[in-house]
Formats: sequence, structure tokens, C-alpha cells
Amino acid sequence: MRLGVVDVGSNTVHFVAVDAEPGGRPTPMNDWKTSLRLVELQDKQGRISQKGIKKLCRAVKDAKGLSEETECGEFLPFATSAIRSAKNSAEILDEVEEQTGVRLQIISGVEEARLTFLAARRWYGWSAGRILGIDIGGGSLEIASGSEELPDAAFSLDLGASRLTHEWFDTDPPERKRVNELRDYIDEQLAGPAKELAKVGRPRVATGTSKTIRTLARLMGAAPSSAGPFVARELTAPGLRQLIAFLSRMSAADRAELEGVSSNRSHQIVAGALVAEATMRALHLDKIDICPWALREGVILRRIDKGLE
Repeated sequence: MRLGVVDVGSNTVHFVAVDAEPGGRPTPMNDWKTSLRLVELQDKQGRISQKGIKKLCRAVKDAKGLSEETECGEFLPFATSAIRSAKNSAEILDEVEEQTGVRLQIISGVEEARLTFLAARRWYGWSAGRILGIDIGGGSLEIASGSEELPDAAFSLDLGASRLTHEWFDTDPPERKRVNELRDYIDEQLAGPAKELAKVGRPRVATGTSKTIRTLARLMGAAPSSAGPFVARELTAPGLRQLIAFLSRMSAADRAELEGVSSNRSHQIVAGALVAEATMRALHLDKIDICPWALREGVILRRIDKGLE
């Protein structure tokens, strides 16, 4: 069966069409995305603006059209941090459905961590043993650890790269004082989850997913995406510290000139790097491997597991 999956995240609306069958690897047939930055379209009360809702409706409508054009037998639309944390989330879901005929399903933070973990588990296989997965999105950070397909511990924290940039940085480049204050804040937020994760055991494989982590690895010399998903890539703690010192002194425009950094994400890469650094420090990780599969693949794999007609 061909599945159409729409991922409404904090930065983008991303549509993929995949051919899926039980026991097989999902095969991408179409890939499209558009930038929204929904977190940045929230007011001080945490409500996404009408402008943001209209942009979202247009994007979902376009994704639905692509699903029909690519003859998808099933359409799986879901939303994550930006909409689930918005004070007007119910209003957003109703308006999107009214305007597009699509009812977005909100995935909770913990379920997002579980589904992303499932994707990592399937990618690395049982021989990897205990896996610890880290995913830095635009609105939230998900961490999960386990030795089976379901993690023993899973956490979702409002430590997304776009969210923190919007809430903490008001200059470009950010002031060093604010960078240090944000680093301390992230450390505080991670303290509790880090203790719980330590209790379930040391991972044999620590892995990172999401565009933010892939971009950071690329800036540290990892192979570009054009080299394919099977090339080994990693992010190291020492290299990340050096990278932060470099990136935090640059403007967003200058960062966008770096190879591997898109203009849509250049403004938030410093905050994303701080989250990655703090997470690795809190979990005592010297390096993490980069996993090409993440939440969307987890959603697809879960749907395959339920059986396809």
C-alpha cells in the first residue's frame, strides 16, 4: 500500500509518500515540505496567530493534494509540539478540518519519543542492544532509552531549537550572557530526566535524529545527505563545544552561508547546538551516531505493524 504521511512540526509541514508492506522497508516515492515556523507565530499568550493558521491550512491542503496525485491509499496527518502546546490547539484543529477536510491527529510528547525510538530500533536492529535516542525538534526535545521496541523511559521537554530561539534570543548574533543563561536553563530542565535515564541502564548505542542534529554533524564534517543514508555519521561532544563557540559569534545570515545550513534553520542552530551539548553532557555521552530514521518512519512502521490491506 502507498501511504501519505503529513508531519506538521514546529518548523515545517513535511509530506512523504511511501510504498509500505509488512516485513519490508518503507520506500519513499515522493517528498515535499514547506517552512512555517509555527512556534514563532505564537503570541505572548501562547496562541498561534490567524496568519499562522492560514499558512498551516494552505500547507495541509497542498499536502492532501499531493497525496491524491501520488495515489496514496491512506492519508496519515499528524501534528507535534507547536500545535499540541498552543493555547488555541482545539481551534486550530477545527479550522484546518473545516478548510481542508483533514483532521490532524496530535501526537503527545511521550508518544513522539516512543515512535522515534521505534524507528531507531528498527534501523539499528536487535544487535544494537540498549539504544538511547535523542531528537531535537523545533518545539521540543525527545529522549528515550530501551533494549526492546518500546523504551523503558521516554521524555519530552519544551527544549526545541525554534522555541528556545524565540523565547531567549532577541539579538543576532545572540549576546554571550543570554547564551550562558540558556545553557544553564537547559541543564536545569535536563537534570530530572537524566537521573531517570541513568536508572534504566547505560546504552550500547546512543543516537540522534532530526534535522538539527544532522545539520550539526554536517558542520562537523559528516557526509552530506547526498551520500545516502547508510554512510556512518556522528556528533562528538568536544567538536560540538568548539562549534558552539564558532556559531554563536556569527549572524544568522552568515550561518546560512555555511555548507549544510539552510536559511530556514540558520537562526535557530545555536539554540539547537546548546540543547545537543547539554543533553550529551547530562547523559555522559562523548558521541552520538546519526540515525536517518525518526518520527515519520516511526509512524509508518507502527501503521505497518497494525496490518495493511
